[in-house]
Amino acid sequence: MIILGIDPGLATMGYGVIEVAGNSRRAIQYGVLSTRANEPTPLRLRAIFQGVNELLDIYRPDEVAFEELFFVQNVTTGMAVSAARGAALVAVATRTENLYEYTPMQIKQAVTGYGKADKQQVQRMVKALLNMDEIAKPDDAADALAVALTHANSMQMKKLFKIK
Repeated sequence: MIILGIDPGLATMGYGVIEVAGNSRRAIQYGVLSTRANEPTPLRLRAIFQGVNELLDIYRPDEVAFEELFFVQNVTTGMAVSAARGAALVAVATRTENLYEYTPMQIKQAVTGYGKADKQQVQRMVKALLNMDEIAKPDDAADALAVALTHANSMQMKKLFKIK
C-alpha cells in the first residue's frame, strides 16, 4: 500500500510518501510544495492544487492522510493554511474518497508513544521507523512522513479517522 502524508501549509506544504508491506514501512519520497509570499493567494492555491495533483500522478497513493489544523493564536495564518489545506483536499478528493486526518497529538502518540513529544523526538522516530540514513528535511517533510506513518499504524481503526 502507498500512503501520501500531507502537512498543510500555504508557504510550505510538506509531503511524505511511504510504502507499507505487512509490518514493513519505507520512505519512497518526501519534500515540500512551496509558494512565494509575494504572489496573490489564488495563484498560490492553484500552485498547491497542481502540485498535489502531480504527486498523485507520480506516486498513485492508495490512501492520503492529512495533519488536522490546530491554531491557538494567529487567525490570519490559520485562514491561509486552511485555504491551502482546502486546495490540497480538493485535488485529492477528485481522485479518491480514501482521505484521513489526524491531530498533532495523535501523530506524536503514534510515532513516539508520547502525545506531547517535541519535534526532534518525532523526527528521530520517523528516521528510525522508516530506516532512513538521516532525518528528513525540511521539518514540514518530516512532519508529513509522520502523518503517513500514523495512518499506516492506524489501519485497524482507519474508519475512525476518515474525513467526512
